[in-house]
Amino acid sequence: MAAGRTDRADPVRRTPGPARPARPRHPRTPGAGVTGDGLVEVIRAGGLTTVQDLGRPGWAHLGVPRSGALDPAALRLANRLVGNPEAAAGLETTLTGCTLRLVRAGTVAVTGALAVLRVDGRAVDTGGPVAVPAGALVELGPARRGVRSYLAVAGGIAVEPVLGSRATDTLSGLGPAPLRDGDTLPLGPVTARPAPVDFLPVGLPPAQLDLPVRLGPRHDWFTPEAVRTLLGTAYTIGTMSNRVGARLAGAALPRAVAGELPSEGVVLGAVQVPADGQPLIFLADHPTTGGYPVIAVLDNVLPLAQARPGTIVRFHGPIPLR
Repeated sequence: MAAGRTDRADPVRRTPGPARPARPRHPRTPGAGVTGDGLVEVIRAGGLTTVQDLGRPGWAHLGVPRSGALDPAALRLANRLVGNPEAAAGLETTLTGCTLRLVRAGTVAVTGALAVLRVDGRAVDTGGPVAVPAGALVELGPARRGVRSYLAVAGGIAVEPVLGSRATDTLSGLGPAPLRDGDTLPLGPVTARPAPVDFLPVGLPPAQLDLPVRLGPRHDWFTPEAVRTLLGTAYTIGTMSNRVGARLAGAALPRAVAGELPSEGVVLGAVQVPADGQPLIFLADHPTTGGYPVIAVLDNVLPLAQARPGTIVRFHGPIPLR
């Protein structure tokens, strides 16, 4: 990496950038500075629990990624189940779940990764609306299948929006910070009844993902062998993956061009190849520019939202003739 070029730093880990205003914390004292019709206390935040909605599209020209739920279909469903608009903010948990207390009686629903849900110690079904008495503990256990669960509360999480969204962006620092034990979250007013549900089919994440890609815009920076390797061998999702990108482990992709690429725009689903030759796939909190070449772009990143480390990934697409 050239000295002083932060655009070529580790594209998944956060890199130093211009100073930004401090991110507001959720009020530490229940009710302090909170407006709305209810309140949620965070008893156990888990490994990474964030507030997410459907993101903030339309700001990439200012360096702001869309962010939002990695599995937007799961968040939309959870919101519908409790009577919220689909775009309302809920909680996205990562592997370890979380524990909350509703100060007032309300309704919750959990979708996404399979996990055990308990209300005041009693196991209840996920995938449907659950009535929660005032003061009751809502315990969402570790994910048994998949990675990210989505917990919606009737009224929606009503933290202050930033650029039109309440989503936590783990790369840029916009939106509320990831939850910590002792945080409190305001709820908006309940506007509709929970949805009547008899049965909700659950799709389990597969052990192997077959991902269609379109080559380019910089596949000509790689050898023909590298392109054939990308489209003909299996990779596995690594443990360093996060909301910014899915880091893959497998055969390295050798470059045909040894020079440096000026920073250019990157999009959701871009398959970027850093200096070590190991590809990574940009997800919701990806940077909007980067200096490593993008060998291909995925048509759809949604299968990666629930893919655990160790999941096999295979790309397929046309191999160029040259």
